Amino acid sequence: MYRSNTCGELRIADKGKKVTLAGWVQKARSLGSMTFVDLRDRYGITQLVFEGDPGLGREYVIQVTGEVLERESKNPKMPTGDIEIKVESLNILNKAQTPPFTIEENSDGGEDIRAKYRYLDLRRAPLQRALALRHRLAQEVRTYLDKQGFMEIETPYLIKSTPEGARDFVVPSRMNPGQFYALPQSPQTFKQLLMVAGYDRYFQIVRCFRDEDLRADRQPEFTQIDCEMSFVEQEDVLNMFEGMMRQMFKNAVGVDIPDPLPRMSWYDAMDNYGSDKPDIRFGMKFHEISDLVKGCGFSVFDGSEYIGAITAEGCAEYTRKQLDELTEWVKRPQVGAKGLVYIKVNADGTIKSSIDKFYTPEQLQKVAEACEAKAGDLIFVLCGPKRKTQTQLGVLRIEMGNRLGLRDPKVFAPLWIVDFPLLEWSEEDGRFYAMHHPFTAPKPEHEKWFYSDKKEDLERVCANAYDFVLNGTELGGGSIRIHNADMQSRMFEVLGISKEDAEYKFGFIINAFKFGAPPHGGLAFGFDRVCALFGGQETIRDYIAFPKNNQGRDVMIDSPSLIDQVQMDELFLESKVKA
Repeated sequence: MYRSNTCGELRIADKGKKVTLAGWVQKARSLGSMTFVDLRDRYGITQLVFEGDPGLGREYVIQVTGEVLERESKNPKMPTGDIEIKVESLNILNKAQTPPFTIEENSDGGEDIRAKYRYLDLRRAPLQRALALRHRLAQEVRTYLDKQGFMEIETPYLIKSTPEGARDFVVPSRMNPGQFYALPQSPQTFKQLLMVAGYDRYFQIVRCFRDEDLRADRQPEFTQIDCEMSFVEQEDVLNMFEGMMRQMFKNAVGVDIPDPLPRMSWYDAMDNYGSDKPDIRFGMKFHEISDLVKGCGFSVFDGSEYIGAITAEGCAEYTRKQLDELTEWVKRPQVGAKGLVYIKVNADGTIKSSIDKFYTPEQLQKVAEACEAKAGDLIFVLCGPKRKTQTQLGVLRIEMGNRLGLRDPKVFAPLWIVDFPLLEWSEEDGRFYAMHHPFTAPKPEHEKWFYSDKKEDLERVCANAYDFVLNGTELGGGSIRIHNADMQSRMFEVLGISKEDAEYKFGFIINAFKFGAPPHGGLAFGFDRVCALFGGQETIRDYIAFPKNNQGRDVMIDSPSLIDQVQMDELFLESKVKA
């Protein structure tokens, strides 16, 4: 037996016990006649006391036996801070090189070096807490869904490429020369086939793969809580998974969320927040002021389809330098605005604006009233095409929320977004794309427009779809699916997918629908994002044991990498890149 206890469980009640611990040396402090050593495992830290200097370096793996004593100088910040172990015997299990960064709560190592030595970074308490939270959340998911009659069923990883969205990762087949598997972007078609097969409640905590540009909350391989149900309508799905999220919040992080959760249409979300994933922890809703400011001789406004404003409370004291900086900020390509108009409501009630010469104080006062601005507030105005400008204003709103400290990660404000458009038109390609995916059903009351050949009718169709949004992040999304072969064929037609292409890519599911497919629907939660937001973080990397960097590389194992010519020949491949 290497240990009788972990390094995080001994308390003052254990005083006088003879114990054996094993772990890593976090630090050693020599006082001449005695040495204090912090021994660490994933459960915590216990202080050891040695007579003399045992000669231990950082990250040595050791086993000690000794008596539990009450500490003279207690440490209230440590769960084990009331006790220490007077070491009677020491067994060095493995010596260690000095690590390239400190393995403590706050490390001195940069992101790149910690990624290269990820196995060392994973010894740190913040990452251990993150992965422990991920584990607890996964157990809550399985417990809840099992009690609701769901079966956990695995679906294949080597599937057919159906590029209709992100790029697929492809895998060459040695046994089928010149042909390729694709790694699944999601188990979408398979879970629908399981509904056809009669498994009316399916779930899977499943790995998915997308070859797309990366960012803080995106990885080339990620995990979904993937679910599907038969004989359900939208209300059934929302109630089921709202219950799951409520249990996860309560049992994993001790937070009660509203019952029921608020719901908001996609159109209201865009009109009020400029985003289909609004952060409702703070206000700063949009005010359209087009009628108040058009026709006054300011050509920028007069020629705009939409003029929208937000009010930043208490910001009237912003200096010209700060306002110029914000103006340059909204001009960045990531935002794309051409400029920024401001209106200050000073503490004495007077109004100062960057468009003073075009508007009287009375006209600006009406704008301030329409924007619900009071003394000390600052109004920001953007203009242009409606949806584009709303999106830009939404980005500015989030930025101001960050600057004003209104986005507390310890506050949770979930909601459902419903009534999305089914289709979105691409002027560049001259065709419709599915807002969600091509298996999403239109709302029943909109089917009359779905079968119309008029572009304006198709643009009116709402999807029977829904997203779960938390603190400005889409955590999950789903829909009621098409379960009728004729309707599915119509969807492919609307999307400009020929009958031949539809048969080649999706013939298996169209044919399955002809054998009695039940009405069904479901959703998938981005599990990595769920973990990060529950943990109060914006990046998902700390909640993945071995993540990739922004270039999709694992710098620890140096992957991806070239393969040797023998493997290339076996797979009938040639490369334009030589080793």
